Amino acid sequence: MNEPNPKIDRAPNSNTEKDPDEWVSGDEPMTGAQASYLKTLSEECDEPEAFAPDLTKAEASNRIVALKAERRPVQHR
Repeated sequence: MNEPNPKIDRAPNSNTEKDPDEWVSGDEPMTGAQASYLKTLSEECDEPEAFAPDLTKAEASNRIVALKAERRPVQHR
């Protein structure tokens, strides 16, 4: 009776995670949310050149993933 839970178990052949380079809308301009987050991450990582206002959705997503991997964890007092 171990049926999958659709709220936590991925469906087989799920398309919920797709390579940004394969997105249908990947060539569209990045969203406002992407721009804001990428700008913040680029500043946190001391890499202002990672942000450019003319990036596509796919380019922005790839840069966000790369910067998140570099980012140091926030230390709380």
